Amino acid sequence: MQNVSQTTRTPLTEYLLRLGDSALVLGQRHAELCGKAPALEEEMALMNVGLDLFGQARNWLTYAAEQINAEQAGSELDADALAFKRDAQDFRNLLLVEQPNGDFADTMARQFLFDAWHVPLLEGLAQASDPRIAEVAAKSLKEATYHLRRSSEWVVRLGDGTEESRARMQRAIDNLWRFTGELVQFDEVDQAMIDAGLAPDAETLVARWKATVEKVLEAATLSHPPFDAWMYTGGKTGHHTEHLGFLLAEMQYLPRTYPDATVW
Repeated sequence: MQNVSQTTRTPLTEYLLRLGDSALVLGQRHAELCGKAPALEEEMALMNVGLDLFGQARNWLTYAAEQINAEQAGSELDADALAFKRDAQDFRNLLLVEQPNGDFADTMARQFLFDAWHVPLLEGLAQASDPRIAEVAAKSLKEATYHLRRSSEWVVRLGDGTEESRARMQRAIDNLWRFTGELVQFDEVDQAMIDAGLAPDAETLVARWKATVEKVLEAATLSHPPFDAWMYTGGKTGHHTEHLGFLLAEMQYLPRTYPDATVW
């Protein structure tokens, strides 16, 4: 098995891994709900969202693999190798997306907090000076816009519903809030992408995420902790919660156990 970990990569490669890994991990969380959704219609919707995310992950990781192959002599990686042959510390996904599914309120709150950030991010990436990034982002934006509409509706439906549903959704927002800091905190990789005209302006992205969150939660009669509350961070640099290791153990079992297996 080729070693796919590398400590030093270009900002572009790191950024592509962040995009691909976040979509991949959240898609895997949706896959875990197969056969466990509260209703057949919701199971179909959850699986469709998961498939959308897997498709986005493949596009981003394919581009990332090409960049790594160009940077590293002798490397012949592809999207599958990046998905199934890296350990947890080599993943660059947001901490938010690796959090467990919990109940339906937890699942939809996690999706909404991600979607509210994902849509304006993709809108900005669709204007990137890199044609490949712009193309993938534009295609992904159509799917993400639907995801945001659906998750927003569920947050409002549960928040402004029964006493029990409201309590569950409020608890979900409160519990997941500590993992939202990475959505609006920017490091040298993000700044390099912004400076190169490949990523959207940080202030605009943050403002739009906050505005969407406040608008939807107000409609749902819910509150949120302060935006400047203490946050967990580190996912974008390979420091994850314990949950990612268990997720990868299941997701990567087959290709790691049978590395030469092929589809007949």
